[in-house]
Amino acid sequence: MTGHEAAQGATSRPVTLLDVFDQHYRDVHGYLARRVDAHTAEDLASETFVRALEHSDRFDPTKGGHRAWLFGIATNLLAKHRRGEVRGYRAHARLGADPLVEGYTGLGDIDARVDAQARGRALAGALADLRDDERDVLLLVAHAQMSYAEVAEALNLPIGTVRSRLHRARARVRAALTDHDGTDHDTEGGHP
Repeated sequence: MTGHEAAQGATSRPVTLLDVFDQHYRDVHGYLARRVDAHTAEDLASETFVRALEHSDRFDPTKGGHRAWLFGIATNLLAKHRRGEVRGYRAHARLGADPLVEGYTGLGDIDARVDAQARGRALAGALADLRDDERDVLLLVAHAQMSYAEVAEALNLPIGTVRSRLHRARARVRAALTDHDGTDHDTEGGHP
């Protein structure tokens, strides 16, 4: 069999999900990795292909190729993840239960801990109320301690857009914290 015959044979056989995975996983993962942390991107990319397998009967080649279909699934999963993230912030704002410190058993100053919990609820509420694009920029600067240039690169944005989104996010968070306890909170240092 010649190379040309092998190529013809490869194009005449039905496309399998393994073929689709091999061809599109890297692109789907890259798209998600630009939107969420690496671990979540891996989970969402894998879930994209699980859903594609489960719902392969819904694929309609007359509406587009596998790539567009997979990116649609990935975008829907990302939106679901973001809604969960916002619900978590809102729950923290209501209940004061911070999942990052749950189970902490330190016996520090009780007044300071109660005050910190109240501020944490106000902060979580403010984060939940931010637009997704503003929250992304603020959390990359605050949690990941990324520079403006690094955030711009990670989100594929001009640096001026990063600066304006960060400015708006900080102003909204500052206003929410000021409304909460009447104290002006400086968020210019990268830590709201």
